[in-house]
Amino acid sequence: MAILYGADAVYLGTPDMSLRTKSEFSLEEVIEGVRFCHDHGKRAYLTLNLFSHNKDIPKLDEYIDTVRKVQPDGLIIADPGVFQYVRDRAPEIPLHISTQANICSWLSVDFWKAQGAELVVLAREVSYLELVEIREKCPDIKLEAFVHGAMCMTYSGRCLLSNYMAERGANQGNCANSCRWNYSVKMRLKDGSVEELNITEENADMFEFLLEEGCRPGELMPIEEDGRGSYILNSRDLCIMPKLDEYLKIGVDSLKVEGRGKSEYYCAVVARAYRMAIDDYYSDPEGWDPKSYMRELEAVGNRGYSLAFHEGRLTNYSHDYEHTASLAQWEYAGVVTDVTEDAFLVEVKNKLEAGEVLEFVSPIARETVLLRAYDFERAEDGARLEVVHGSSRTVIRLPFTLFDHEDINTLKARFPAFSVLRKERALTDEQWKRVRFDKLVQGLEMTGKDNPKAYAKRRDELAEAAGEDATERRFKTNRVGTEGCCGKGCNGCLIFWQDDKYARAREVLLKRKQGEQLSRAEASELAG
Repeated sequence: MAILYGADAVYLGTPDMSLRTKSEFSLEEVIEGVRFCHDHGKRAYLTLNLFSHNKDIPKLDEYIDTVRKVQPDGLIIADPGVFQYVRDRAPEIPLHISTQANICSWLSVDFWKAQGAELVVLAREVSYLELVEIREKCPDIKLEAFVHGAMCMTYSGRCLLSNYMAERGANQGNCANSCRWNYSVKMRLKDGSVEELNITEENADMFEFLLEEGCRPGELMPIEEDGRGSYILNSRDLCIMPKLDEYLKIGVDSLKVEGRGKSEYYCAVVARAYRMAIDDYYSDPEGWDPKSYMRELEAVGNRGYSLAFHEGRLTNYSHDYEHTASLAQWEYAGVVTDVTEDAFLVEVKNKLEAGEVLEFVSPIARETVLLRAYDFERAEDGARLEVVHGSSRTVIRLPFTLFDHEDINTLKARFPAFSVLRKERALTDEQWKRVRFDKLVQGLEMTGKDNPKAYAKRRDELAEAAGEDATERRFKTNRVGTEGCCGKGCNGCLIFWQDDKYARAREVLLKRKQGEQLSRAEASELAG
């Protein structure tokens, strides 16, 4: 998916010698994947980025033989001993240095260049100003910088929390994500018994638990328990998109997106967003604006976005002490498996219900298309279904006749196999408050402004919502099932296109760009 949606290269690993022990790729599948990349004119890198123990060394010769069979465009290594071993025995293989090697200075880059590395992946902890200096002092080696994805609370991911708490070695590719766990406050009494610290409505206002780090006096980090616990180690996700133009200006050779364990939908949407952003920057550097690409990135699960170390120093805005879940307002609905003469065949990935608005996202075209479906035709037998469950791997048939606003030939050309479908996700009140809190924090970090009252207000709203009933969910747009209308003028929307009271609204929307929504004020004025 990443290749089809715009990535120039992908990196992958096998379970034995990389930091991807959950990888389910067989050797044959890895070879097939590399061949697929090459057939599409793209590159594939193989990871050998574990920190070796004595037990790993006997496996290296066999692994080198495997690499020769796979024929990747580069091998990503972190351990200096492994680097030298591979360089001596397989000098024909291009070697890259992993972010796990903690490269934070031009001196380190120079060192690895002298050892024969073709590319270095800089540590996530490198600030933009440091990156500028590294580029200036090291013009003759390729530089790769992380721009998107999960962040680790430890130095470039070199963590021992997982080892101590779950007996799983993060530096052997088996991290248990202990930093994402919930932690509860307990009291040990004089008699040795351990009791829960019971915070009730009656005593909650009497005290508050805070952490203060010695070098940041006055920056108090709340340790607040919700129904799940407290998240004092939970970092937000890295997203450099708002500053991407700065990276492109100085000539960074490669922009890296973290994708370990992510879905095909994530790979497709994130690759597509950065592909569009990069292409648009080179087409019009002065007019480049990140807003539309950020809206795309908000359609995939995230823990809230942060610029992290871009400015050189983390703030409280880089962490989320209230909520650990990855969250998005949209979710993966399905993927086009085939385009027949008269219909799309779509494998369903998440539950679909009558009245859902499906958004088609293309690997080759920028404009998306919206379709509102009132039932679903199962492809294998033509049965009409009001609900389709994603776990059933059901393939549905979406006839072209449903797309009443589209030219069918253009539609078929724009949305080939592997086009993904997404749909709005109904969220709980707590989740909507998380979305609003994330947006505020991102805005404060981007502008460099401080608004402690607004921050505290949104944070407290989120903390309070955590204890409330989480069964009721709502969509962002004004619709429930087959009732109501979101006002986007979707293909197939019977309410919008047949109800007389929407006649004026139809006239207005038909003159607008496909998918452009009415504002609430316009909807109120034009309906009826």
